[in-house]
Amino acid sequence: MSNYMVNLKINNIPVSVPEGSTIVQAANKLNFRIPTLCFHPDLSVAGNCRVCVVEITGARALAAACAMPVAEGMEVFTNSAKVRTARKHVIELLLSEHNADCTKCFKNGHCELQELAAEYRVGDHVFLDLVKASDKILDISSPSIQKDNSKCIRCQRCVRTCEELQAVGALAVACKGDHQRITTFMDKSLHNVVCTNCGQCINRCPTGALVERNYMEEVWDHINNPFKHVVVQTAPAVRIGLGEDLGLEPGHRVTGKLVSALKHIGFDSVLDTDFTADLTIMEEGTELLTRLKKAIVDKDETVTLPMTTSCSPGWIKFIEHTFPELLPNVSTCKSPQQMFGALAKTYYAQKKGLDPKNIVSVSIMPCTAKKFEANRPEMRASGYQDVDYVLTTRELAMMIKQAGIEFTKLDDMHYDSIMGEGTGAAVIFGATGGVMEAALRTAYEIVTGREVPFNNLNITPVRGMEGVREATITITGTRPEWSFLEGVEMKVAVAHGLVNAKELMTAVRDQKASYHFIEVMACPGGCLGGGGQPIPTSADIREKRAQAIYAEDEGLPIRKSHENPEVVQIYKDFLGEPLGHRSHALLHTHYKPRKRY
Repeated sequence: MSNYMVNLKINNIPVSVPEGSTIVQAANKLNFRIPTLCFHPDLSVAGNCRVCVVEITGARALAAACAMPVAEGMEVFTNSAKVRTARKHVIELLLSEHNADCTKCFKNGHCELQELAAEYRVGDHVFLDLVKASDKILDISSPSIQKDNSKCIRCQRCVRTCEELQAVGALAVACKGDHQRITTFMDKSLHNVVCTNCGQCINRCPTGALVERNYMEEVWDHINNPFKHVVVQTAPAVRIGLGEDLGLEPGHRVTGKLVSALKHIGFDSVLDTDFTADLTIMEEGTELLTRLKKAIVDKDETVTLPMTTSCSPGWIKFIEHTFPELLPNVSTCKSPQQMFGALAKTYYAQKKGLDPKNIVSVSIMPCTAKKFEANRPEMRASGYQDVDYVLTTRELAMMIKQAGIEFTKLDDMHYDSIMGEGTGAAVIFGATGGVMEAALRTAYEIVTGREVPFNNLNITPVRGMEGVREATITITGTRPEWSFLEGVEMKVAVAHGLVNAKELMTAVRDQKASYHFIEVMACPGGCLGGGGQPIPTSADIREKRAQAIYAEDEGLPIRKSHENPEVVQIYKDFLGEPLGHRSHALLHTHYKPRKRY
Protein backbone atom coordinates (compact mmCIF):
# COMPACT_ATOMS: atom_id res chain seq x y z
CA MET A 1 0.00 0.00 0.00
CA SER A 2 1.23 3.51 -0.86
CA ASN A 3 2.72 5.91 1.69
CA TYR A 4 0.70 8.72 0.09
CA MET A 5 -2.26 9.65 2.29
CA VAL A 6 -5.72 10.32 0.89
CA ASN A 7 -8.07 12.73 2.68
CA LEU A 8 -11.82 12.17 2.63
CA LYS A 9 -14.91 12.48 4.81
CA ILE A 10 -17.08 9.65 6.06
CA ASN A 11 -20.38 10.73 7.58
CA ASN A 12 -18.95 14.27 7.63
CA ILE A 13 -15.93 13.20 9.71
CA PRO A 14 -12.48 13.79 8.12
CA VAL A 15 -10.13 10.81 7.84
CA SER A 16 -6.78 10.17 6.16
CA VAL A 17 -5.86 6.70 4.92
CA PRO A 18 -3.10 5.34 2.63
CA GLU A 19 -3.71 5.51 -1.10
CA GLY A 20 -5.23 2.24 -2.29
CA SER A 21 -7.38 1.77 0.80
CA THR A 22 -11.03 0.87 0.32
CA ILE A 23 -13.98 2.70 1.81
CA VAL A 24 -14.50 -0.23 4.22
CA GLN A 25 -10.96 0.19 5.53
CA ALA A 26 -11.39 3.95 5.89
CA ALA A 27 -14.70 3.50 7.71
CA ASN A 28 -13.12 0.96 10.09
CA LYS A 29 -10.56 3.57 11.07
CA LEU A 30 -13.43 5.77 12.28
CA ASN A 31 -15.20 2.78 13.91
CA PHE A 32 -18.05 2.80 11.41
CA ARG A 33 -19.01 -0.80 10.63
CA ILE A 34 -20.13 -1.43 7.07
CA PRO A 35 -21.86 -4.82 6.73
CA THR A 36 -20.32 -7.29 4.27
CA LEU A 37 -21.04 -10.82 3.08
CA CYS A 38 -18.83 -11.56 0.09
CA PHE A 39 -15.85 -9.74 1.63
CA HIS A 40 -13.30 -11.60 3.78
CA PRO A 41 -9.92 -10.22 4.89
CA ASP A 42 -8.10 -13.39 3.77
CA LEU A 43 -9.48 -13.24 0.21
CA SER A 44 -9.44 -11.09 -2.89
CA VAL A 45 -12.16 -8.49 -3.29
CA ALA A 46 -15.29 -9.61 -5.15
CA GLY A 47 -17.88 -6.88 -4.59
CA ASN A 48 -20.75 -9.10 -5.70
CA CYS A 49 -23.15 -9.24 -2.72
CA ARG A 50 -23.83 -5.47 -2.58
CA VAL A 51 -24.69 -5.50 1.13
CA CYS A 52 -21.84 -3.04 1.73
CA VAL A 53 -23.25 -0.27 -0.50
CA VAL A 54 -22.58 3.34 0.52
CA GLU A 55 -23.56 6.73 -0.87
CA ILE A 56 -20.88 8.93 -2.41
CA THR A 57 -21.64 12.57 -3.00
CA GLY A 58 -21.87 13.25 -6.75
CA ALA A 59 -22.02 9.57 -7.75
CA ARG A 60 -24.95 8.36 -9.86
CA ALA A 61 -25.28 5.05 -8.02
CA LEU A 62 -24.45 3.51 -4.70
CA ALA A 63 -20.98 1.94 -4.52
CA ALA A 64 -19.71 -1.34 -3.03
CA ALA A 65 -17.55 -0.14 -0.15
CA CYS A 66 -15.43 -3.30 -0.02
CA ALA A 67 -14.28 -2.79 -3.62
CA MET A 68 -14.30 0.99 -4.03
CA PRO A 69 -10.92 2.68 -3.43
CA VAL A 70 -10.88 6.02 -1.64
CA ALA A 71 -10.21 9.24 -3.54
CA GLU A 72 -9.05 12.69 -2.47
CA GLY A 73 -11.97 14.83 -1.29
CA MET A 74 -14.47 11.96 -1.43
CA GLU A 75 -17.56 12.35 0.77
CA VAL A 76 -19.11 9.07 1.86
CA PHE A 77 -22.30 8.32 3.76
CA THR A 78 -22.61 4.86 5.27
CA ASN A 79 -26.03 5.16 6.89
CA SER A 80 -28.23 7.42 4.79
CA ALA A 81 -31.89 6.53 4.14
CA LYS A 82 -30.97 5.53 0.59
CA VAL A 83 -28.23 3.22 1.85
CA ARG A 84 -30.39 1.58 4.52
CA THR A 85 -33.22 0.96 2.06
CA ALA A 86 -30.87 -0.56 -0.51
CA ARG A 87 -29.23 -2.85 2.04
CA LYS A 88 -32.59 -3.97 3.31
CA HIS A 89 -33.74 -4.87 -0.20
CA VAL A 90 -30.51 -6.76 -0.89
CA ILE A 91 -30.96 -8.77 2.30
CA GLU A 92 -34.60 -9.47 1.38
CA LEU A 93 -33.54 -10.76 -2.03
CA LEU A 94 -30.83 -12.95 -0.51
CA LEU A 95 -33.36 -14.38 1.94
CA SER A 96 -35.80 -15.11 -0.87
CA GLU A 97 -33.27 -17.59 -2.27
CA HIS A 98 -32.15 -18.88 1.12
CA ASN A 99 -33.62 -21.84 2.98
CA ALA A 100 -34.17 -20.03 6.27
CA ASP A 101 -34.95 -23.03 8.48
CA CYS A 102 -32.69 -21.41 11.03
CA THR A 103 -33.63 -23.52 14.06
CA LYS A 104 -32.49 -26.68 12.24
CA CYS A 105 -29.28 -25.13 10.91
CA PHE A 106 -25.87 -26.02 12.36
CA LYS A 107 -24.88 -22.35 12.00
CA ASN A 108 -27.93 -21.03 13.85
CA GLY A 109 -26.73 -18.11 15.96
CA HIS A 110 -23.47 -17.91 14.01
CA CYS A 111 -24.82 -17.04 10.55
CA GLU A 112 -23.86 -13.68 9.07
CA LEU A 113 -27.01 -13.46 6.94
CA GLN A 114 -29.16 -14.23 9.98
CA GLU A 115 -27.42 -11.45 11.90
CA LEU A 116 -28.03 -8.93 9.10
CA ALA A 117 -31.68 -9.99 8.76
CA ALA A 118 -32.18 -9.35 12.46
CA GLU A 119 -30.27 -6.08 12.33
CA TYR A 120 -32.35 -4.72 9.45
CA ARG A 121 -35.60 -6.29 10.70
CA VAL A 122 -36.48 -7.97 7.41
CA GLY A 123 -37.68 -11.32 8.75
CA ASP A 124 -41.36 -10.56 8.10
CA HIS A 125 -40.90 -8.82 4.77
CA VAL A 126 -39.46 -11.47 2.43
CA PHE A 127 -41.83 -11.28 -0.51
CA LEU A 128 -40.54 -14.19 -2.60
CA ASP A 129 -39.63 -17.83 -1.98
CA LEU A 130 -37.25 -18.82 -4.77
CA VAL A 131 -35.56 -21.79 -3.11
CA LYS A 132 -35.52 -24.70 -5.55
CA ALA A 133 -36.55 -28.13 -4.28
CA SER A 134 -33.48 -29.65 -5.93
CA ASP A 135 -31.22 -27.41 -3.84
CA LYS A 136 -32.59 -28.89 -0.62
CA ILE A 137 -30.88 -32.22 -1.31
CA LEU A 138 -27.89 -32.31 1.00
CA ASP A 139 -24.49 -33.56 -0.12
CA ILE A 140 -23.35 -35.69 2.82
CA SER A 141 -21.05 -37.94 0.80
CA SER A 142 -17.93 -36.57 2.49
CA PRO A 143 -17.12 -37.70 6.05
CA SER A 144 -15.83 -34.15 6.67
CA ILE A 145 -18.02 -31.56 4.95
CA GLN A 146 -21.76 -31.17 4.37
CA LYS A 147 -22.92 -29.02 1.45
CA ASP A 148 -26.40 -27.49 1.36
CA ASN A 149 -27.12 -25.48 -1.81
CA SER A 150 -30.43 -24.21 -0.39
CA LYS A 151 -28.51 -22.09 2.11
CA CYS A 152 -25.97 -20.76 -0.39
CA ILE A 153 -26.09 -17.00 -1.15
CA ARG A 154 -23.45 -17.27 -3.94
CA CYS A 155 -21.05 -14.88 -2.23
CA GLN A 156 -18.26 -17.06 -3.68
CA ARG A 157 -16.11 -16.91 -0.58
CA CYS A 158 -15.75 -20.70 -0.71
CA VAL A 159 -14.67 -20.62 -4.36
CA ARG A 160 -12.03 -17.96 -3.70
CA THR A 161 -10.85 -19.81 -0.58
CA CYS A 162 -10.43 -23.09 -2.43
CA GLU A 163 -8.53 -21.43 -5.27
CA GLU A 164 -6.59 -18.60 -3.62
CA LEU A 165 -5.63 -20.15 -0.30
CA GLN A 166 -5.60 -23.84 -1.13
CA ALA A 167 -4.90 -24.09 -4.89
CA VAL A 168 -7.40 -26.95 -5.08
CA GLY A 169 -10.34 -25.59 -7.08
CA ALA A 170 -12.84 -28.19 -5.87
CA LEU A 171 -15.61 -25.56 -5.97
CA ALA A 172 -16.59 -23.29 -8.84
CA VAL A 173 -19.35 -20.97 -10.06
CA ALA A 174 -21.63 -22.46 -12.69
CA CYS A 175 -24.25 -20.79 -14.91
CA LYS A 176 -25.55 -17.22 -14.71
CA GLY A 177 -28.51 -15.24 -13.46
CA ASP A 178 -31.07 -17.10 -11.37
CA HIS A 179 -29.47 -20.39 -12.45
CA GLN A 180 -26.10 -19.51 -10.93
CA ARG A 181 -24.84 -21.95 -8.31
CA ILE A 182 -21.71 -23.04 -6.51
CA THR A 183 -20.88 -26.55 -7.58
CA THR A 184 -18.14 -29.09 -8.21
CA PHE A 185 -16.68 -30.62 -11.36
CA MET A 186 -19.61 -32.03 -13.35
CA ASP A 187 -21.81 -31.63 -10.24
CA LYS A 188 -20.12 -34.59 -8.58
CA SER A 189 -20.39 -35.08 -4.82
CA LEU A 190 -17.67 -33.60 -2.62
CA HIS A 191 -16.37 -37.07 -1.85
CA ASN A 192 -15.74 -37.72 -5.53
CA VAL A 193 -13.78 -34.62 -6.50
CA VAL A 194 -10.32 -33.35 -5.54
CA CYS A 195 -11.53 -31.84 -2.24
CA THR A 196 -8.85 -32.18 0.46
CA ASN A 197 -11.44 -31.96 3.28
CA CYS A 198 -9.47 -29.08 4.84
CA GLY A 199 -12.64 -27.14 5.73
CA GLN A 200 -11.24 -23.71 4.96
CA CYS A 201 -14.38 -23.11 2.89
CA ILE A 202 -16.45 -23.72 6.04
CA ASN A 203 -14.45 -21.15 7.97
CA ARG A 204 -15.31 -18.48 5.43
CA CYS A 205 -18.89 -19.43 4.47
CA PRO A 206 -21.20 -16.77 5.95
CA THR A 207 -24.21 -19.13 6.17
CA GLY A 208 -24.84 -22.84 6.72
CA ALA A 209 -24.21 -23.80 3.10
CA LEU A 210 -20.95 -25.49 4.10
CA VAL A 211 -20.56 -27.03 7.56
CA GLU A 212 -18.68 -29.95 9.09
CA ARG A 213 -20.30 -33.38 9.28
CA ASN A 214 -21.65 -33.56 12.79
CA TYR A 215 -21.08 -36.63 14.99
CA MET A 216 -22.07 -35.18 18.37
CA GLU A 217 -25.16 -37.34 18.88
CA GLU A 218 -23.24 -40.54 18.16
CA VAL A 219 -20.65 -39.55 20.77
CA TRP A 220 -23.36 -38.69 23.32
CA ASP A 221 -24.91 -42.13 22.76
CA HIS A 222 -21.63 -43.87 23.53
CA ILE A 223 -20.95 -41.71 26.59
CA ASN A 224 -24.35 -42.73 27.95
CA ASN A 225 -23.76 -46.43 27.19
CA PRO A 226 -22.51 -48.14 30.39
CA PHE A 227 -20.95 -50.94 28.37
CA LYS A 228 -18.63 -48.63 26.44
CA HIS A 229 -15.36 -47.10 27.65
CA VAL A 230 -15.06 -43.77 25.86
CA VAL A 231 -11.60 -42.20 25.65
CA VAL A 232 -11.02 -38.74 24.24
CA GLN A 233 -7.85 -37.07 22.97
CA THR A 234 -7.45 -33.33 22.43
CA ALA A 235 -5.17 -31.75 19.84
CA PRO A 236 -2.76 -28.92 20.75
CA ALA A 237 -4.64 -26.21 18.84
CA VAL A 238 -7.95 -26.94 20.57
CA ARG A 239 -6.70 -25.54 23.89
CA ILE A 240 -6.01 -22.13 22.37
CA GLY A 241 -9.16 -21.96 20.21
CA LEU A 242 -12.01 -23.40 22.26
CA GLY A 243 -12.43 -20.34 24.47
CA GLU A 244 -13.43 -18.20 21.49
CA ASP A 245 -16.71 -20.13 21.18
CA LEU A 246 -17.31 -19.93 24.92
CA GLY A 247 -17.07 -16.23 25.65
CA LEU A 248 -13.32 -15.55 25.63
CA GLU A 249 -11.22 -13.41 23.32
CA PRO A 250 -8.75 -15.00 20.86
CA GLY A 251 -5.43 -15.94 22.41
CA HIS A 252 -6.72 -17.44 25.66
CA ARG A 253 -5.24 -20.75 26.80
CA VAL A 254 -7.90 -22.96 28.39
CA THR A 255 -6.08 -26.29 28.80
CA GLY A 256 -7.17 -27.00 32.36
CA LYS A 257 -10.77 -25.96 31.76
CA LEU A 258 -10.85 -28.02 28.56
CA VAL A 259 -9.92 -31.15 30.54
CA SER A 260 -12.43 -30.28 33.25
CA ALA A 261 -15.24 -29.80 30.73
CA LEU A 262 -14.54 -33.17 29.07
CA LYS A 263 -14.66 -34.91 32.45
CA HIS A 264 -17.93 -33.17 33.31
CA ILE A 265 -19.38 -34.25 29.96
CA GLY A 266 -18.71 -37.87 30.96
CA PHE A 267 -15.73 -39.21 29.02
CA ASP A 268 -14.18 -42.16 30.87
CA SER A 269 -10.63 -41.00 30.23
CA VAL A 270 -9.38 -37.60 29.07
CA LEU A 271 -6.04 -37.92 27.31
CA ASP A 272 -3.77 -35.71 25.23
CA THR A 273 -2.81 -35.89 21.56
CA ASP A 274 0.38 -34.16 22.72
CA PHE A 275 1.52 -37.59 23.94
CA THR A 276 1.47 -39.01 20.43
CA ALA A 277 2.81 -35.76 18.98
CA ASP A 278 5.90 -36.44 21.07
CA LEU A 279 5.82 -40.03 19.85
CA THR A 280 5.61 -38.74 16.28
CA ILE A 281 8.82 -36.77 16.82
CA MET A 282 10.59 -39.90 18.02
CA GLU A 283 9.45 -41.90 15.00
CA GLU A 284 9.71 -39.16 12.39
CA GLY A 285 13.04 -37.86 13.68
CA THR A 286 14.49 -41.36 13.64
CA GLU A 287 13.13 -41.90 10.14
CA LEU A 288 14.79 -38.69 8.92
CA LEU A 289 18.14 -39.58 10.49
CA THR A 290 17.89 -43.10 9.05
CA ARG A 291 17.24 -41.73 5.57
CA LEU A 292 20.20 -39.37 5.90
CA LYS A 293 22.51 -42.21 7.00
CA LYS A 294 21.42 -44.42 4.11
CA ALA A 295 21.91 -41.59 1.63
CA ILE A 296 25.23 -40.26 2.95
CA VAL A 297 26.97 -43.37 4.32
CA ASP A 298 25.39 -46.27 2.46
CA LYS A 299 25.03 -44.35 -0.83
CA ASP A 300 21.58 -45.92 -1.18
CA GLU A 301 20.08 -44.32 -4.28
CA THR A 302 16.59 -45.57 -3.42
CA VAL A 303 16.40 -43.24 -0.39
CA THR A 304 14.13 -40.30 -1.09
CA LEU A 305 14.97 -36.80 0.15
CA PRO A 306 13.75 -34.32 1.17
CA MET A 307 11.46 -36.02 3.64
CA THR A 308 8.18 -34.22 4.30
CA THR A 309 5.93 -34.37 7.34
CA SER A 310 2.75 -36.43 7.32
CA CYS A 311 0.76 -34.93 10.23
CA SER A 312 -1.74 -32.95 8.14
CA PRO A 313 -4.39 -35.13 6.41
CA GLY A 314 -5.36 -32.24 4.11
CA TRP A 315 -1.74 -32.08 2.94
CA ILE A 316 -1.63 -35.85 2.40
CA LYS A 317 -4.81 -35.72 0.30
CA PHE A 318 -3.35 -32.79 -1.65
CA ILE A 319 -0.06 -34.50 -2.47
CA GLU A 320 -1.94 -37.64 -3.49
CA HIS A 321 -3.93 -35.59 -6.01
CA THR A 322 -1.32 -33.07 -7.12
CA PHE A 323 2.15 -34.59 -6.71
CA PRO A 324 1.71 -38.39 -6.69
CA GLU A 325 5.27 -38.78 -7.96
CA LEU A 326 6.50 -37.19 -4.70
CA LEU A 327 4.66 -39.56 -2.36
CA PRO A 328 7.91 -41.44 -1.56
CA ASN A 329 9.15 -38.19 -0.01
CA VAL A 330 6.40 -38.27 2.63
CA SER A 331 7.22 -39.68 6.04
CA THR A 332 5.59 -43.04 6.70
CA CYS A 333 4.51 -41.85 10.16
CA LYS A 334 0.81 -41.67 10.84
CA SER A 335 -0.50 -38.44 12.30
CA PRO A 336 -0.56 -38.06 16.11
CA GLN A 337 -4.34 -38.58 16.01
CA GLN A 338 -4.00 -41.94 14.29
CA MET A 339 -1.04 -43.06 16.39
CA PHE A 340 -3.17 -42.34 19.44
CA GLY A 341 -6.11 -44.30 18.04
CA ALA A 342 -3.97 -47.35 17.31
CA LEU A 343 -2.44 -47.28 20.80
CA ALA A 344 -5.78 -46.65 22.54
CA LYS A 345 -7.05 -50.04 21.40
CA THR A 346 -3.77 -51.89 22.02
CA TYR A 347 -1.41 -50.42 24.62
CA TYR A 348 -4.07 -48.49 26.58
CA ALA A 349 -6.51 -51.41 26.46
CA GLN A 350 -3.79 -53.74 27.75
CA LYS A 351 -2.83 -51.39 30.57
CA LYS A 352 -6.45 -50.89 31.62
CA GLY A 353 -7.48 -54.54 31.16
CA LEU A 354 -10.17 -53.58 28.63
CA ASP A 355 -11.51 -55.43 25.61
CA PRO A 356 -10.68 -53.10 22.67
CA LYS A 357 -14.07 -53.82 21.07
CA ASN A 358 -15.65 -51.94 23.98
CA ILE A 359 -13.38 -48.89 23.64
CA VAL A 360 -14.76 -45.92 21.74
CA SER A 361 -11.96 -43.60 20.64
CA VAL A 362 -12.95 -39.94 20.16
CA SER A 363 -10.68 -37.09 19.13
CA ILE A 364 -11.23 -33.35 19.44
CA MET A 365 -9.49 -31.71 16.52
CA PRO A 366 -9.12 -28.23 14.97
CA CYS A 367 -9.42 -29.97 11.61
CA THR A 368 -12.28 -31.31 9.46
CA ALA A 369 -9.86 -33.39 7.36
CA LYS A 370 -9.25 -35.50 10.48
CA LYS A 371 -12.78 -36.86 10.05
CA PHE A 372 -11.76 -38.13 6.62
CA GLU A 373 -8.43 -39.43 7.90
CA ALA A 374 -10.08 -41.48 10.65
CA ASN A 375 -12.17 -43.25 8.01
CA ARG A 376 -9.28 -44.14 5.70
CA PRO A 377 -9.14 -47.94 5.31
CA GLU A 378 -5.47 -48.14 6.29
CA MET A 379 -6.22 -46.61 9.71
CA ARG A 380 -7.16 -49.89 11.39
CA ALA A 381 -3.84 -51.11 12.75
CA SER A 382 -5.42 -52.10 16.08
CA GLY A 383 -7.76 -54.55 14.35
CA TYR A 384 -10.59 -52.06 14.72
CA GLN A 385 -11.21 -48.56 13.39
CA ASP A 386 -8.49 -46.81 15.39
CA VAL A 387 -10.36 -43.50 15.83
CA ASP A 388 -14.13 -43.88 15.87
CA TYR A 389 -15.29 -40.26 15.90
CA VAL A 390 -13.67 -36.90 15.27
CA LEU A 391 -15.28 -33.74 16.64
CA THR A 392 -14.15 -30.24 15.77
CA THR A 393 -13.37 -27.54 18.30
CA ARG A 394 -16.73 -26.00 17.37
CA GLU A 395 -18.61 -29.26 18.00
CA LEU A 396 -17.02 -29.61 21.43
CA ALA A 397 -18.10 -26.06 22.28
CA MET A 398 -21.67 -27.04 21.39
CA MET A 399 -21.49 -30.15 23.58
CA ILE A 400 -20.23 -28.07 26.50
CA LYS A 401 -23.21 -25.73 26.06
CA GLN A 402 -25.61 -28.69 25.71
CA ALA A 403 -24.29 -30.08 28.99
CA GLY A 404 -25.06 -26.79 30.74
CA ILE A 405 -21.45 -26.30 31.76
CA GLU A 406 -20.39 -22.75 32.65
CA PHE A 407 -17.00 -23.07 31.03
CA THR A 408 -15.34 -19.91 32.34
CA LYS A 409 -16.18 -20.90 35.94
CA LEU A 410 -14.61 -24.37 35.74
CA ASP A 411 -11.62 -25.30 37.88
CA ASP A 412 -8.52 -26.40 35.99
CA MET A 413 -7.93 -30.15 35.88
CA HIS A 414 -5.12 -32.35 34.59
CA TYR A 415 -5.13 -34.99 31.85
CA ASP A 416 -5.38 -38.60 33.00
CA SER A 417 -2.32 -40.83 33.05
CA ILE A 418 -1.30 -43.37 30.37
CA MET A 419 -1.09 -41.33 27.15
CA GLY A 420 -1.93 -38.08 28.91
CA GLU A 421 1.52 -36.52 29.24
CA GLY A 422 2.78 -33.99 26.70
CA THR A 423 5.67 -31.57 26.28
CA GLY A 424 6.12 -28.07 24.95
CA ALA A 425 7.47 -29.57 21.73
CA ALA A 426 4.14 -31.32 21.24
CA VAL A 427 2.10 -28.20 21.97
CA ILE A 428 3.77 -26.24 19.17
CA PHE A 429 2.51 -28.81 16.66
CA GLY A 430 -0.52 -26.51 16.65
CA ALA A 431 1.34 -23.68 14.88
CA THR A 432 2.94 -23.63 11.46
CA GLY A 433 6.59 -24.58 11.85
CA GLY A 434 5.90 -26.36 15.13
CA VAL A 435 6.52 -29.90 13.90
CA MET A 436 9.79 -28.76 12.33
CA GLU A 437 10.88 -27.02 15.53
CA ALA A 438 9.95 -29.98 17.72
CA ALA A 439 11.80 -32.39 15.42
CA LEU A 440 14.94 -30.24 15.37
CA ARG A 441 14.97 -29.93 19.17
CA THR A 442 15.14 -33.72 19.45
CA ALA A 443 17.17 -34.64 16.36
CA TYR A 444 19.94 -32.13 17.09
CA GLU A 445 20.29 -33.39 20.65
CA ILE A 446 20.34 -37.04 19.56
CA VAL A 447 23.11 -36.32 17.07
CA THR A 448 25.26 -33.97 19.18
CA GLY A 449 24.28 -34.58 22.79
CA ARG A 450 23.61 -30.85 23.15
CA GLU A 451 20.52 -28.67 22.97
CA VAL A 452 19.80 -27.04 19.66
CA PRO A 453 21.77 -23.74 19.56
CA PHE A 454 18.88 -21.28 19.82
CA ASN A 455 17.91 -19.12 22.75
CA ASN A 456 15.69 -21.04 25.17
CA LEU A 457 14.99 -23.75 22.54
CA ASN A 458 13.04 -21.25 20.42
CA ILE A 459 13.98 -21.95 16.80
CA THR A 460 12.75 -18.60 15.49
CA PRO A 461 13.70 -19.05 11.79
CA VAL A 462 10.93 -21.62 11.33
CA ARG A 463 8.33 -19.49 13.15
CA GLY A 464 6.15 -16.82 11.57
CA MET A 465 3.28 -16.48 9.13
CA GLU A 466 5.15 -16.12 5.84
CA GLY A 467 3.77 -18.64 3.36
CA VAL A 468 7.11 -20.41 2.84
CA ARG A 469 10.03 -20.17 5.26
CA GLU A 470 13.52 -21.62 4.96
CA ALA A 471 16.29 -22.20 7.50
CA THR A 472 19.72 -23.80 7.64
CA ILE A 473 21.21 -25.35 10.76
CA THR A 474 24.87 -26.40 10.72
CA ILE A 475 25.54 -29.58 12.70
CA THR A 476 28.80 -29.56 14.67
CA GLY A 477 30.27 -31.62 17.50
CA THR A 478 28.48 -34.84 16.59
CA ARG A 479 28.57 -38.02 18.61
CA PRO A 480 30.78 -40.75 17.10
CA GLU A 481 27.88 -42.77 15.67
CA TRP A 482 26.60 -39.65 13.87
CA SER A 483 29.98 -38.37 12.67
CA PHE A 484 28.84 -38.54 9.05
CA LEU A 485 26.65 -35.49 9.82
CA GLU A 486 29.56 -33.40 11.10
CA GLY A 487 29.55 -30.05 9.34
CA VAL A 488 26.38 -30.83 7.39
CA GLU A 489 24.17 -27.81 6.74
CA MET A 490 20.70 -29.13 7.45
CA LYS A 491 18.34 -27.32 5.06
CA VAL A 492 14.70 -27.19 6.07
CA ALA A 493 11.56 -25.51 4.77
CA VAL A 494 8.08 -24.82 6.16
CA ALA A 495 4.88 -24.12 4.22
CA HIS A 496 1.32 -23.53 5.43
CA GLY A 497 -1.75 -23.17 3.25
CA LEU A 498 -1.85 -25.46 0.23
CA VAL A 499 -1.19 -22.68 -2.28
CA ASN A 500 2.20 -22.25 -0.59
CA ALA A 501 2.72 -26.01 -0.39
CA LYS A 502 2.14 -26.20 -4.15
CA GLU A 503 4.74 -23.50 -4.76
CA LEU A 504 7.29 -25.25 -2.53
CA MET A 505 6.76 -28.76 -3.86
CA THR A 506 6.81 -27.57 -7.45
CA ALA A 507 10.28 -26.14 -6.80
CA VAL A 508 11.34 -29.47 -5.24
CA ARG A 509 9.90 -31.50 -8.12
CA ASP A 510 11.57 -29.29 -10.71
CA GLN A 511 14.87 -29.45 -8.77
CA LYS A 512 14.89 -25.69 -8.28
CA ALA A 513 15.16 -26.08 -4.51
CA SER A 514 17.01 -28.57 -2.32
CA TYR A 515 16.21 -29.46 1.30
CA HIS A 516 16.60 -32.28 3.78
CA PHE A 517 13.31 -31.88 5.65
CA ILE A 518 10.03 -30.09 4.86
CA GLU A 519 7.00 -29.38 7.04
CA VAL A 520 3.67 -28.78 5.33
CA MET A 521 0.39 -27.88 7.02
CA ALA A 522 -2.72 -27.60 4.89
CA CYS A 523 -4.29 -24.69 6.73
CA PRO A 524 -3.23 -21.04 7.04
CA GLY A 525 -1.27 -20.68 10.25
CA GLY A 526 -1.18 -24.45 10.68
CA CYS A 527 -3.62 -26.35 12.90
CA LEU A 528 -4.48 -23.21 14.86
CA GLY A 529 -6.19 -22.01 11.67
CA GLY A 530 -7.80 -25.38 10.96
CA GLY A 531 -11.16 -25.89 9.30
CA GLY A 532 -12.76 -26.89 12.61
CA GLN A 533 -11.62 -23.92 14.66
CA PRO A 534 -13.94 -21.14 15.90
CA ILE A 535 -15.25 -18.67 13.33
CA PRO A 536 -14.33 -15.99 12.33
CA THR A 537 -10.74 -16.39 11.28
CA SER A 538 -8.30 -13.70 10.20
CA ALA A 539 -4.58 -13.04 10.18
CA ASP A 540 -4.86 -11.15 13.45
CA ILE A 541 -6.79 -13.93 15.18
CA ARG A 542 -4.37 -16.58 13.94
CA GLU A 543 -1.44 -14.53 15.22
CA LYS A 544 -3.01 -14.31 18.70
CA ARG A 545 -3.55 -18.07 18.69
CA ALA A 546 0.10 -18.61 17.71
CA GLN A 547 1.29 -16.41 20.58
CA ALA A 548 -0.84 -18.51 22.95
CA ILE A 549 0.70 -21.72 21.57
CA TYR A 550 4.25 -20.50 22.19
CA ALA A 551 3.35 -19.20 25.65
CA GLU A 552 1.98 -22.66 26.51
CA ASP A 553 5.23 -24.24 25.31
CA GLU A 554 7.44 -21.97 27.39
CA GLY A 555 5.31 -22.53 30.48
CA LEU A 556 5.69 -26.31 30.53
CA PRO A 557 8.38 -28.07 32.60
CA ILE A 558 9.41 -30.40 29.75
CA ARG A 559 9.88 -28.95 26.26
CA LYS A 560 11.61 -31.77 24.34
CA SER A 561 9.74 -34.82 23.05
CA HIS A 562 12.43 -37.35 23.93
CA GLU A 563 12.20 -36.30 27.59
CA ASN A 564 8.48 -37.13 27.91
CA PRO A 565 8.44 -39.81 30.66
CA GLU A 566 5.36 -41.53 29.26
CA VAL A 567 7.01 -41.75 25.84
CA VAL A 568 10.13 -43.27 27.43
CA GLN A 569 7.88 -45.73 29.26
CA ILE A 570 5.89 -46.86 26.24
CA TYR A 571 9.07 -47.71 24.35
CA LYS A 572 10.29 -49.67 27.37
CA ASP A 573 7.03 -51.52 27.99
CA PHE A 574 5.45 -51.90 24.57
CA LEU A 575 7.01 -50.45 21.43
CA GLY A 576 10.65 -51.41 21.88
CA GLU A 577 12.42 -48.74 19.87
CA PRO A 578 11.59 -46.09 17.22
CA LEU A 579 11.11 -47.68 13.79
CA GLY A 580 11.01 -51.10 15.45
CA HIS A 581 8.70 -53.88 14.32
CA ARG A 582 5.76 -52.98 16.57
CA SER A 583 6.18 -49.26 15.88
CA HIS A 584 6.05 -49.94 12.16
CA ALA A 585 2.94 -52.05 12.51
CA LEU A 586 0.99 -49.56 14.63
CA LEU A 587 2.43 -46.11 13.97
CA HIS A 588 3.41 -46.13 10.28
CA THR A 589 1.39 -46.53 7.13
CA HIS A 590 3.78 -48.96 5.42
CA TYR A 591 7.22 -50.39 5.91
CA LYS A 592 8.76 -48.55 2.96
CA PRO A 593 8.11 -44.95 1.82
CA ARG A 594 7.65 -46.02 -1.78
CA LYS A 595 4.72 -48.19 -0.75
CA ARG A 596 2.73 -45.34 0.82
CA TYR A 597 0.21 -45.22 -1.96
